[in-house]
Amino acid sequence: MLQKPQGKKLHRSNMISQEEFPQDLCDAGGLDCSPTRKQSFGEYSRVPLDDNSDTPEISDMDTELIFPLMETKLYKRRWLMLFIFSAYSMSNAFMWLQYSIIGDIFMRFYNIDSLALDWLSMIYFLTYIPLILPVMWVLDNRGLRDVLVVGAAFNCIGAWIKTGTAHPDMFAMTLLGQFVCSIATVYILGIPSRLASLWFGQKEVSTACSVGVLGNQMGIAIGFLLPPILVPNVDDVDELAYYIRIMFYTSAGVATLLFILVVIVFQEKPELPPSQAQAQARSTPSDENSYLSSILRLLRNKPFMLLMVSYGLNVGCFYSISTLLNRMIIDHYPGEEVNAGRIGLTIVVAGMAGSLLCGIWLDKTKTYKQTTLAVYLLSLIGMIVYTFTLNLGYLWLVFVTAGALGFFMTGYLPLGFEFAVELTYPESEGTSSGLLNCSAQIFGIIFTISQGKIIDKWGTFAANIFLCIFLLIGSVLTGFIKSDLRRQKANLQQAEVRTVSKATAELEAALPPPGLLKEGK
Repeated sequence: MLQKPQGKKLHRSNMISQEEFPQDLCDAGGLDCSPTRKQSFGEYSRVPLDDNSDTPEISDMDTELIFPLMETKLYKRRWLMLFIFSAYSMSNAFMWLQYSIIGDIFMRFYNIDSLALDWLSMIYFLTYIPLILPVMWVLDNRGLRDVLVVGAAFNCIGAWIKTGTAHPDMFAMTLLGQFVCSIATVYILGIPSRLASLWFGQKEVSTACSVGVLGNQMGIAIGFLLPPILVPNVDDVDELAYYIRIMFYTSAGVATLLFILVVIVFQEKPELPPSQAQAQARSTPSDENSYLSSILRLLRNKPFMLLMVSYGLNVGCFYSISTLLNRMIIDHYPGEEVNAGRIGLTIVVAGMAGSLLCGIWLDKTKTYKQTTLAVYLLSLIGMIVYTFTLNLGYLWLVFVTAGALGFFMTGYLPLGFEFAVELTYPESEGTSSGLLNCSAQIFGIIFTISQGKIIDKWGTFAANIFLCIFLLIGSVLTGFIKSDLRRQKANLQQAEVRTVSKATAELEAALPPPGLLKEGK
């Protein structure tokens, strides 16, 4: 814990009365000098206990809230670190959806059923759940750079495994390659809030987190757009294998380039912290932030637990929609594989805009709970509108409603990360983000399997109503979250200390000597 400065106690006799505070200096120092506020600052003695000391001291009541101010600095290379991470996250997200968006083609190519195809996407969710705890431990004990290097290596290896699976008999091998890529996801999803806190200042941390999430969304968008273009629905198996091979080699080449870039360029953290909150986190002894005790504290944090469940419900619905989008569109608009990909692209591009705008809004207003609840409710409304317009037969209307749904549902992702950091400060950002994503993966598996079964038995309308119910539950849970913005309190406290210190010096300089005061009385 940070220690308060050791100062001498002051006499409570001969104190400056509230009326003696010069009002003009209070105004100049930006202080509220009302009687109530003056008492909160404490009274300042003209006569210290130690007669040999002529330095004015602040009373113990004031020093209890004062922390030592530390040097902070923002480095220009922080944007390069953010770009490298975003590009690497984009590569991994692309490989998540490159099967499901042209699912009917891969089902015919590998001669598999719809559930086996869905597992090529759900393997990402399943892998995350058991591996997130050890990866969070590595993040806390080895640091950000080591985590990104290992994750980029898995991403690269998995991509190269898949280059040899463009054959109808190689489904097991392509599942293995997808499994290796899914391990890399565990090293990605919890990073944006951690990277933003390590490299970015108080006024831009939410925007930086949004940009980090944006990379993953960009990969999903490309995963919706490119596979239907690169792999057309042709009847000849050899020609189809040729197109699939091109897609796999392209993604492997990009993954290799990004792995080299992470190894050579990416740095752990700046020499000086970017904010006072991060400076305090650096100075906290490591035994107070041990891995197991940190998790236990988070699990006892009721607002965070409510957020974890509501976040899992929202993002789990998004994962299910993304995985099953091709099936839902083809069911109502046969032969529209390319447009199914474009609808997915519309969802994610609109969500990217939503993420960025929400991040900027948070940096400006710091209204975390209000913004999170508003976006959650709008996601529910967007899902209801999408559900009732999907089967009307107007493809252009599906583009519009899907875009509105994506703007709010995908835009919610960085809000959840940043709200969690505020509720759990000074706990590790990677730990809180990891638990949020673990909840999302669990609900993603449940919703994807359940919605797929409902589509097979009752159709897409009933499946989408199923998701609407859980979004309603998540909205109610979000409303019960208590807004305890701990990180903002730490930053604001340092700003208040700076203001109070400056105003105190001006007040003391303007006061008459003790002898003159006694003579006047």
